[in-house]
Amino acid sequence: MNILLVEDEEKLNGFIQRGLEAEGFTVECAFDGVTGYDMFTSKTYDAAILDLMLPGKNGIEILREGREKNVTTPVLILTAKDSVESKIEGFSAGTDDYLTKPFHFEELLARLRALVRRSSQATAPELKIADLTLNLHTHTVTRGTQTIELTAKEFPLLEYFLRNQDKVLTRAALAENAWKEFFDRNTNLIDVYVMYLRKKIDDGFTPKLIHTVRGMGYLFGVRDGE
Repeated sequence: MNILLVEDEEKLNGFIQRGLEAEGFTVECAFDGVTGYDMFTSKTYDAAILDLMLPGKNGIEILREGREKNVTTPVLILTAKDSVESKIEGFSAGTDDYLTKPFHFEELLARLRALVRRSSQATAPELKIADLTLNLHTHTVTRGTQTIELTAKEFPLLEYFLRNQDKVLTRAALAENAWKEFFDRNTNLIDVYVMYLRKKIDDGFTPKLIHTVRGMGYLFGVRDGE
């Protein structure tokens, strides 16, 4: 994910950049408002972190003028200005979130990921892997040229798998996130529905997408060599 960071404090800029890159983000930095505005309005980013008190052009100007140019990049304002009036001004200008300094990096990271996730869910009607496609608008699933009929239990299970590709997911995580249900360790309901899903989307297809991780749960993704 590509992030724009507009922050004039060099040490803080470097700290945030290093932290985000360690988490797998690509970060492009600007240290003044004019450069930040040019990057914000001319390039595509998954999200932007924007200070308010910047030389050349302040953050509110960058945000407001960018929105007037139909820039839809999700924005997290990061600033020392913590008054209610400043927050209202930021949201009125078009920010998606507002975090005040000093801050914990873990909170910044969580808020940034939430912004990116909400934006991708709002703009992308389809989730894909290999030749499998799940359409969130029409609730249809295809693999290659074949349409696959899923039940009301199977569809959210597949959606959660697709949103968490290449991660080991426990049975509790699947029940509580895909179905919003408490996980009863005394039942094998998750295993039963994963078996149903596997028969529909994996049997007769290559590559296989659902993988059992012994003693842990399941992993959804394309394994090397398949």
